[in-house]
Amino acid sequence: MEINNGEKIIIYQIFSRLFGNNNSNCVPNGSINENGCGKFSDFTPKALSEIKKLGITHIWYTGIIEHATQTDYRQYGIRADHPAIVKGKAGSPYAIKDYYDVDPDLADDILHRMKEFEELVDRTHQANLKFIIDFVPNHVARQYHSDAKPKNVSDLGEKDNPENAFSPYNNFYYIPQTVLNGQFDMKGNAKKAYYEFPAKATGNDRFDACPGVNDWYETIKLNYGIDYANGDTRHFYPVPDTWLKMQDILLFWASKGVDAFRCDMAEMVPVEFWKWVIAQVKFQYPDILFIAEVYKPEEYHNYLFNGGFDYLYDKVGLYETLRDVSCGYKSASDITRCWQSLGGIEKKMLNFIENHDEQRFASSFLTGNGFYGIPAMIVASCMNVNPVMIYFGQELGEHGMDEEGFSGKDGRTTIFDYWSVKTIRNWRNEGKFDGKFLTQEQKLLQRFYRKLLNLCNQEKAISQGSFFDLMYVNYGKADFNVHKNYAFFRKQDNELLLIIANFDKQASKISINIPSHAFDFLQIPQKDSYATVDLLTGKEENLSLLPYQPAETFVEGMNGKILKFTL
Repeated sequence: MEINNGEKIIIYQIFSRLFGNNNSNCVPNGSINENGCGKFSDFTPKALSEIKKLGITHIWYTGIIEHATQTDYRQYGIRADHPAIVKGKAGSPYAIKDYYDVDPDLADDILHRMKEFEELVDRTHQANLKFIIDFVPNHVARQYHSDAKPKNVSDLGEKDNPENAFSPYNNFYYIPQTVLNGQFDMKGNAKKAYYEFPAKATGNDRFDACPGVNDWYETIKLNYGIDYANGDTRHFYPVPDTWLKMQDILLFWASKGVDAFRCDMAEMVPVEFWKWVIAQVKFQYPDILFIAEVYKPEEYHNYLFNGGFDYLYDKVGLYETLRDVSCGYKSASDITRCWQSLGGIEKKMLNFIENHDEQRFASSFLTGNGFYGIPAMIVASCMNVNPVMIYFGQELGEHGMDEEGFSGKDGRTTIFDYWSVKTIRNWRNEGKFDGKFLTQEQKLLQRFYRKLLNLCNQEKAISQGSFFDLMYVNYGKADFNVHKNYAFFRKQDNELLLIIANFDKQASKISINIPSHAFDFLQIPQKDSYATVDLLTGKEENLSLLPYQPAETFVEGMNGKILKFTL
C-alpha cells in the first residue's frame, strides 16, 4: 500500500519524562523527589503549537507505557520492582512492566493517569498532530505484572509451565530447575538479593541463567513460538498465545487514538507474527502506521513486504553514513552508495540524525557543534518523500553531555534517570515558549530547523517529487569535492530544486556538472541564466542550467542551499 498522500511525515521524538521538568538543580542518580519529572500536562496546547511550528506532523512520545522503576508506587496498587533489575532510578522505558497502563511518573493524579493520557491524545489531535507510541514486542521487565489489564485477559506468563524450557503455549523461555545467577549486582540497594526461579531467558536472546552487565539483564525474552534451542524450529499453528496477547495489546492502544507504533527491535520477533498482527490491527484501524526498528539490511525487504511494516529505521545506512561524513570519517560520495544499496525501498525508510539511542550530533563524542548537523539534516530531510525525524533538543544544539546517573557522560540524553534538559528548559521557560533564555546561537539553529522542516511540506518537489543524484558526473573536479559536497535535484511539475550540502568546515565555491540525462529524465529546459532563490535564506542568485556548463554557487562551511528554479 502506498502511504504517501502528499504529506511528508515529520516526526518530533520526545523523551516524555524529561520534556517538562523545570528543575535546574538535578543531582546525579537523584530520585523523583529530588530531581522531579515532567508530566503529561506539560504538553499544553501552547507547547504542542510550538512543536507544530517546527514543521512537525507527528510526535513520538517515548516512555509512555508503564515500565519498571525504582520509585515506589505500592500505595497506588502498583507492585514494586526489585532495584537490582532496574537500570537507573527511573528505569528503562524498554522494560515494560504493564502493557495495559501508562507510566505513573507522568501523571499529576496517579489514580487517574490513564485519563490524563487520553486527554494528551486529544490535545495532540486538536493541535493537528499525530500520536506515536512505542510498542516493545521482544521483551518485558523481569518482574512483569499487569495491574491494569482487562478482566478477561490473562497476564503474560500466568499460564506458563516453567518446567518446559520451550513450549509454544508459554509466553516466556525458561531455564528449568535453575536459579537466576546474574553476573551483575543482584542486590542493588535492597535488603535481599533478587531471586528468580526458575530463571527466564534474557531479552537479548540469552538463553542461560547468567546474564551479565552488558546484557539486557533487566528484561526477559518473549516467546513467539520459535524453539531456539532446537534449530530455530517454528511452532506457529495454532496461533501462539503470545501472538494473541500482543494483538490485544496493540488493539487496546489503537482504541485510545494512537496513530502509529514505533516497534522496538522488530527484527528480534518473527516476521510471520508481524504479517499476521499488522493485518489484524489494520483491518480495524486502516490508517494506523507501523514503523520498525530493523538493523539488518538483508531483512529490510522481508519486514516491509512480508511483515507489512509501513516504514523502517534507516540507522545502519543513512544515519551512520551522515554521521561519519559529518565527522570526517567517510566521503560524501558514500551517501549515493547508501541509498543505492536500498534497492528501491528508499521511500519506506525513516531518516534521522539523532534519536534516544544515539549520541547527540553536538556532543563532544561527535561534531561538538549543533550547526555541524545542518548539511546532514538537509540531506536526511530532502532527498526523498519518506519520513524524517528529529529528537527533542536537536533543533537547539543539545550536547547531551550531562552526567545524569546510570547513563553517565556518554553524549546521550539519559533514558534511565530523572533529569532535566537545559536547552529544552530554556526553550519552554515554564511553558511560555518566549525564547527569553535561549542563546542567539540556539535561536539561529532553531530557526534553521523550523525553516527546513516546514519547507518539506511547503515544497511539493520535496514531499512528492522526483529525486536525481548528481554525484556521478562530478568526480575528479577541482571545484566539486566529492568527499565534502553532495548535490541532487528534486522536481515536481514546473518546480525544480537544486539541493547542495557542504560537509567542509570551509566555505566553498561549488561547480556542479549536470548531465544530459538529468535534462531528459526531469524534463528541464536548458537555459544559461535562471533566477533562483535559496529557500533557506531567501537570497536570490542567477544560475545556468546547461549540460555543457557547470552551475556555480557559493556555500558556507557545514551548511547547504536549497535553490528553487521555476521552469
